[in-house]
Amino acid sequence: MMELRELYEELILDHNRNPRNYPRKPDGANHTAHGFNPLCGDEFTVHLHVKDGVVQDVGFEGAGCAISTASASLMTEAVKGKSVEQAESLFANVHKLLTDESEQDTTDPTELLGKLSVLIGVKEFPLRVKCATLAWHTMHAAIKDDEDTVTTE
Repeated sequence: MMELRELYEELILDHNRNPRNYPRKPDGANHTAHGFNPLCGDEFTVHLHVKDGVVQDVGFEGAGCAISTASASLMTEAVKGKSVEQAESLFANVHKLLTDESEQDTTDPTELLGKLSVLIGVKEFPLRVKCATLAWHTMHAAIKDDEDTVTTE
């Protein structure tokens, strides 16, 4: 467990200091959504270029805490090149990983999420779960062409 915690901290710090696909709006972006967490002030806009049902490119703009920025960065790397269905499945699995309080699921998160499973460390800090899920909810809204501002409150 200590190794996972160290990996979590290292990966979060790396993606916060050097966020991938930030700040940028990809050429041809045709799906965009805005997300805001009023509790802590995290605010991101996620841009997707979807063609033939595949996320060709993704970027984000905005500002947030280390966890929200790192999660947004990890999200962009994870969904780029995936089908919309795969991106939605990743959203559902990350959301479940971070918000499911049942202890009955014995599935190893690395089987479903690979390196995204390091986000499980956020569960130790319940107030930060909303930070970690903001970009994911915003990406989900972008896919659905939801024009309302996404909030994790």
